Amino acid sequence: MSSEQLQERDSNIPHWHSPGGETLNITDGDGAWVTDGDGNEYLDFLSQLYCVNAGHGNERINQAVQGQLDRIAYVSSSKNNAARTELSNRLSDISPIDDANVFFSISGSEANEAAIQLARQYKDAPKVLTRWRSYHGGTYGAASLTGDPETRATVEKYAATSGAARFLPPLPECFDADSPEELAAKAANHLEWVIQNEDPDSIAALLTEPIGGTSGAYPAPPGYFERVREICDEYDILLISDEVITGFGRCGDWFGIGTEDVTPDMITFAKGVTSAYVPLAGVVTDGPLGEHFREEGIEVGQTFAGHPVACAAGVAALDEYEDHLIENVQELAPKLESALREIEATYDVVGDVHGRGFHWGVEFRDPETGEPFVHPWVDGDADNPVAEVRSVAQDHGVLFGSGRPDIQVILSPPLCVDEEEIDHGVSVLEDALEATFY
Repeated sequence: MSSEQLQERDSNIPHWHSPGGETLNITDGDGAWVTDGDGNEYLDFLSQLYCVNAGHGNERINQAVQGQLDRIAYVSSSKNNAARTELSNRLSDISPIDDANVFFSISGSEANEAAIQLARQYKDAPKVLTRWRSYHGGTYGAASLTGDPETRATVEKYAATSGAARFLPPLPECFDADSPEELAAKAANHLEWVIQNEDPDSIAALLTEPIGGTSGAYPAPPGYFERVREICDEYDILLISDEVITGFGRCGDWFGIGTEDVTPDMITFAKGVTSAYVPLAGVVTDGPLGEHFREEGIEVGQTFAGHPVACAAGVAALDEYEDHLIENVQELAPKLESALREIEATYDVVGDVHGRGFHWGVEFRDPETGEPFVHPWVDGDADNPVAEVRSVAQDHGVLFGSGRPDIQVILSPPLCVDEEEIDHGVSVLEDALEATFY
């Protein structure tokens, strides 16, 4: 269907939709590339929504899906199934958590809600700590946990999950520090202060992204997560790593928290677990927590959680990551970082470049003030040049992501990209930057 035909009638309401904008009509995909209804090709440098990690049209995943459909399409989530068992065992094996168990869900939002539900029941405590500048989902419960005011505004007017408290992220604008180590120490000390003043016994869990997802691809300074782990242990609080975006090779390891050499108590996952070929999500728990719910039972569930077709896709996706894709990230991530650092050094409108593996943010700031050109949460509908950078790039055949707040461009390509495609993506970013600001 061409774009012209689509405009004649389209009953679909797109998600994350801004009135007045034209929505791209994508019809085909192959590797790191997608094609629209008019035959235009685009380098998909955001993996659609940070999720098509294995690339488009992966034959191994497609065949696994078809094979499961030929055997049996659906098995109740309260029953056992070979695909479900195989994937849960594989996830347990690759997890940094010892004796891990898996509780399946459907989307990242629901996985985070499930993790909080399990944590509160296990700890018999109501509160959950999350960071400002974080994103944990768009459903009522997950949006209430998110540190993004635009997302929370959609639920807080009417209803929200109570018991969420927030703390500052380990960012330079939040703490006056002369070194990354000092920044880590001050941010961790602040977290401990928040815990002490929220009543540690009332806190079930701390939910955090190891590297910012749509909140800006920002990593923590060295030593931060080690101290966070110590604080959680000291106050008997579960540490939950939200790996919805950062999992499955995105940051150069199976999970983003693996790049920090820290073991959480729980991991939430979605997106890349099936390379987004079929919806699937879930929670990885440590041994004691998993055994607790096996012995005590659990009175919650979802019809499509652990769907056999999705689990078959997940097993195939993990095979792809293990065979060569995580290694590809490890080999090419330094090239991507180097190219982005060069842009940072060349253009005064680039205030910062941050990220890890194949997940990076290029943040734009007014060189005269050092502040964002527009802060959407403060300045409302003011024209945003960062959005223009993405628009120009799309016109030149490359798709980039947006951060929240929208002060940066996010680069998060499929793990199968090669050197030439990285060069092309960065070159178009530079062209779009030139066209927008100079």
